[in-house]
Amino acid sequence: MPVSSTETTSSALVDATAAAIRAKIMSGEIPIGAQLRQAELAKLLGVSRTPVREALRQLQTGGLIEVVPHRGAVVRVPAPWEVREAYEVRAELEALACERAVSRITDDVLDELRAANSLLRRTEQAARGNIPQRRVEDDPGVARARLALATSTNAANDRFHTLIHQVAGNDWLARVIKEINEAFPRNVSALVLQDNPRHRDDNFHEHERIIAALAEEDGDRARREMQAHVISAGEQLARWYERRSATVFRG
Repeated sequence: MPVSSTETTSSALVDATAAAIRAKIMSGEIPIGAQLRQAELAKLLGVSRTPVREALRQLQTGGLIEVVPHRGAVVRVPAPWEVREAYEVRAELEALACERAVSRITDDVLDELRAANSLLRRTEQAARGNIPQRRVEDDPGVARARLALATSTNAANDRFHTLIHQVAGNDWLARVIKEINEAFPRNVSALVLQDNPRHRDDNFHEHERIIAALAEEDGDRARREMQAHVISAGEQLARWYERRSATVFRG
């Protein structure tokens, strides 16, 4: 039976609505644990409640949101074990990408990696000095500042890793790594860095060691450094979710 133009348009609208909601969740504009009210989302996105309702069902099926008694649809807090398992896989894939990059990297790309890592540190340090140390819940301005910082931090960190994925020269590898990265809200990784000065320093120095291994054309070392770096990041993220799980009201 052929699909009518109305059905096609409706399906496309639901998909577009789901993509818009997903983007807001992944960026942190809609934080984990937040309630997803259909009327508010419909007004925000300029659509009726019908595509919003269907979009939420789609996102629930995908595991990004869940329905909690007495609260309705909320952004799901990932289980720490999910994060650890995902990052275990990501570590192996990024290690492979890093090893492949050794024989393909150029001086120009090495300079870009150094610049991305320096930008990551400068962005973090500059913005941190301008954000008051108050709870997000107490000041919407602090929430906006933290979201802006998370966006900038993610951009610099993603640039570092994406450069290596590109140089590795395997599109399948890059796509699978990207899929794993997008399984969890992207702003949370930046929040982990914001909330843990020691982890911020470790992250910067781990990047430096990766660059050094690439510059010295040491494939085994490049693989080990990247693998350890991703495992460390995954553990910090899992611990953040463990703490967050204890504070999110579950109904």
